[in-house]
Amino acid sequence: VMDVSKWPLFSLLSAQELAAVRQACVFGTSANEAIYITHGNEVFAFGLNCSSCLGTGDSLSTIAPKKLDFLRGKKVTSLSYGSGPHVLLATDDGQLFAWGHNGYSQLGNGSTNPGLSPALISANLQNKKVKEVSCGSHHSMALTLDGEVFAWGYNNCGQIGSGSTANQPYPRKVTGCLQGKTAAGITCGQTSSMALVDNGEVYGWGYNGNGQLGIGNNGNQLTPCRVTALQGMCIQQIVSGYGHCLALTDKGLLYAWGANTYGQLGTGNKSNHLSPVHIMADKERVVEVAACHSAHTSAAKTQSGQVYMWGQCRGQSIVLPHLTHLTNTDDVFACFATPSVMWRLMSMAHDDFLTVAEALRKEFDSPETADLKFSVDGKYIHVHKAVLKIRCEHFRSMFRSQWTEDQQEVIEIGQFSYPVYRSFLQFLYTDTVDLSPEDAIGLLDLATSYCENRLKRLCQQIIKRGITVENAFTLLSAAIRYDAEDLEEFCFRFCINHLTQVTQTEAFWQVDGAMLKEFISKASRCGAFKN
Repeated sequence: VMDVSKWPLFSLLSAQELAAVRQACVFGTSANEAIYITHGNEVFAFGLNCSSCLGTGDSLSTIAPKKLDFLRGKKVTSLSYGSGPHVLLATDDGQLFAWGHNGYSQLGNGSTNPGLSPALISANLQNKKVKEVSCGSHHSMALTLDGEVFAWGYNNCGQIGSGSTANQPYPRKVTGCLQGKTAAGITCGQTSSMALVDNGEVYGWGYNGNGQLGIGNNGNQLTPCRVTALQGMCIQQIVSGYGHCLALTDKGLLYAWGANTYGQLGTGNKSNHLSPVHIMADKERVVEVAACHSAHTSAAKTQSGQVYMWGQCRGQSIVLPHLTHLTNTDDVFACFATPSVMWRLMSMAHDDFLTVAEALRKEFDSPETADLKFSVDGKYIHVHKAVLKIRCEHFRSMFRSQWTEDQQEVIEIGQFSYPVYRSFLQFLYTDTVDLSPEDAIGLLDLATSYCENRLKRLCQQIIKRGITVENAFTLLSAAIRYDAEDLEEFCFRFCINHLTQVTQTEAFWQVDGAMLKEFISKASRCGAFKN
């Protein structure tokens, strides 16, 4: 299950909104735009809205997600973005939509007017079903279900593959060496294009100044040209960076070529390569590679789930694949790419799988699975002996010394209140506490007697955050009673800072004489009565 929380933009969404996200894409020159699709197939966009790339019908920025009604109910299968930005989106029924920047006709609608809202692109695609889209800086590509490649938009370097450098206002089928071949994948660099054929061959066209086409020279190509250096290998995945390419074989071998100013080829130096070079040869089998046309960052995931990154990483040039502690290649781009955009449309797997922590949280106080009950103030709390033994030394000792299978599996608790004891047991399942400062005093008492130091610290935190003039003296008394020195000092300071008000509260006059004397004595030593 993928997590979008590493992208700062998504911190604007509530927990409820985040739970509804099924697919997401962060893009834009400063990673300031985002589009996401919910489990109910509703499409939302928010962010800066450069060149109307959010598709909201206007050019206004928005910090609150806006629904793209035109796309409601459409199941998105592929999404890509350019540098303008312009956006391409394909749906599961093969339809192609485009919007945003259109200065070079990259929306494929024959004009150069910006697209304020998603528009269906059908020119030259009648009876064709689009399954994948890819954007370069200002050009567009689409792959159809029957393996044909279409390209349109900016063509200054031949990236449309038409044989000329004239811009292409409508989708045009890429032919030449691709004629009669069935394409299985497409990817765009800034001003170059690549196609992967179903037999594992790779073809490239467009700008080649850094060798990003991998054909052994640095001359631009106006029509598709085969990457012959990969002959005899079956390429399974290909991705493009700003000016470099990565290709993964069906045997898990990784090849890189093109620009290397930031070490993005992972060769150990910064020299460009005009032909594919084998990298990560000393590592285990690679199962996924990642790059994106707007960044100079590369990433790979290996068979055992290790994630490597190299190239431009937060301004540093990393010239050899560096092992990270991240769990997926998407997180490399969230944390280290400049800009921190997504290299693909991220999909959150929506299934019933729960992590261990989520499953435990769900089963707290569940009569169906519990094997033990606590009775507090006449109410039951259902728990699992195994969880209590694993999580708490008090219960480990108790069950070891007293518990036998034939005993009645209900434990009576008289020392603590129901809210306090329930909160304690819930903490053992969730690591969190949700109590008022006054109730947290009771939990602090419990944590002290059960020697639960982490829980003690959490209670002190709750009490500190909830201190008021009215409850300050009550909380101070509790801190002294439960030997919580840090909390005692905090409450004492608060009482001194608000001495006049605190001494007029009910709590102050209800305290026993010995404690009152001690407080006055300590306050005088602090100079509280100087005036």
